[in-house]
Amino acid sequence: MSFEQFFQYFLSGVTSGSIYAIIAIGFNIIYNTTGIINFAQGEFLILGGMIGVSLSSFLPLPLAIAAAVVATMVVGALIDFLFIKWLKDPSVLRLIIITIGVSILIRESMLHIWDEKVRTLRHFTGTEISSVKILGAYISPQALWVLGISAVIVVALTLFFRLTLVGRAMRACSDNRTAARLCGIRASQMVTFSFMLSAAIGALAGCAISPLTQTQYDMGAILAIKGFTVAILGGLGNSTAAVVAGLGLGLLEAFSIAVLPLAYVDAVSIAILLVILFFRPSGLFGNREASALKEF
Repeated sequence: MSFEQFFQYFLSGVTSGSIYAIIAIGFNIIYNTTGIINFAQGEFLILGGMIGVSLSSFLPLPLAIAAAVVATMVVGALIDFLFIKWLKDPSVLRLIIITIGVSILIRESMLHIWDEKVRTLRHFTGTEISSVKILGAYISPQALWVLGISAVIVVALTLFFRLTLVGRAMRACSDNRTAARLCGIRASQMVTFSFMLSAAIGALAGCAISPLTQTQYDMGAILAIKGFTVAILGGLGNSTAAVVAGLGLGLLEAFSIAVLPLAYVDAVSIAILLVILFFRPSGLFGNREASALKEF
């Protein structure tokens, strides 16, 4: 394998890994605040991309993306209000089943609204055939946008949780919800905000990847599986480790193409997930107390 080919695989893996890391961070935001594993996270990406595509036909692209993010945030809040908030001390298994049902509901709603056609958002800059040459490898300008947006999301969330009152309140709910309530924090509001924030991140990522991967109503399930794999690999609740795990999975998938047919790429993440769940359900960077699977 030449250096140019190696670097081409590397760039592809980093781009895919950044997407998986964003999905995993969405999982972690909700898990940290509520203990819920939200399997509708992949649908947030596709819903945001679909809304962005529709709005871009009559709005400038930045406004279409912003509106798609806001609309998906509203959907996230509605999910909490309609399906989560009214429950009293539900089991983890019940919550997981609810989020799976919500993902199916969102997916079927998208099918009804947008049908089965594959759609794509316009490239933020450049065109489908434009590319940037780096060390002999070629990368789409849109992939650079994906990498940049991923980096901004990670940095912004780190600052948000460390420096803002709302971020600290969400962390307090994660550590001890009862103690947070005694300190005057309204835990129910933090839960709603976690769904909104997770949905917003997913929608922004969905708009960013749409020009590269295109967008179809049923793409959310496989993205959710890969994001969940990364979240488990990094240890549920550990967003910093999720970035490392996401890049690792992306690179592993990219280089697996050299030895496996392209059709088997998705099986790599499934195999990794099964191995992790069997040997170390708390993740490579997590602790066993953080493992949600021990609560079943």
